[in-house]
Amino acid sequence: MGKKKVNIFLGVLVVILVGWMMKGTFSQPGIDDLKGEFTEVAHYRNDNNTGPIQHVFTVTVKDTLWSEMETYGNFKPHHKGGNTKVYFFIKGSPVPNQLAPGKQNFDPSFNNTCIALYEKSAMGNTSITRYPFR
Repeated sequence: MGKKKVNIFLGVLVVILVGWMMKGTFSQPGIDDLKGEFTEVAHYRNDNNTGPIQHVFTVTVKDTLWSEMETYGNFKPHHKGGNTKVYFFIKGSPVPNQLAPGKQNFDPSFNNTCIALYEKSAMGNTSITRYPFR
């Protein structure tokens, strides 16, 4: 009788632990949990899988929440040896919808409306630059 109670106790304990792990797995924070109403407008990824992979995004935001912008950038894909750039624009302002590789990723006429640039380098270092074109 004592062995049966131990088995039931262990079974219940295992079920509770598995349930706790599942809850933790499926309740991770994500982009939708951020304040600022982030909307991705354009995305560029080069086709070169043998060299550095470059991701470039343009995103609109409701407000200049700098820490939220950095968190948003951290959620974006990054590859070892490549780099990721996220350009932020205020909702309602002109935003480029065509992106290109290299140092200049969009038409310079949009430079005045860019409020921030998030960059993640090949080494994994992150930075956010306020008003990068001023």
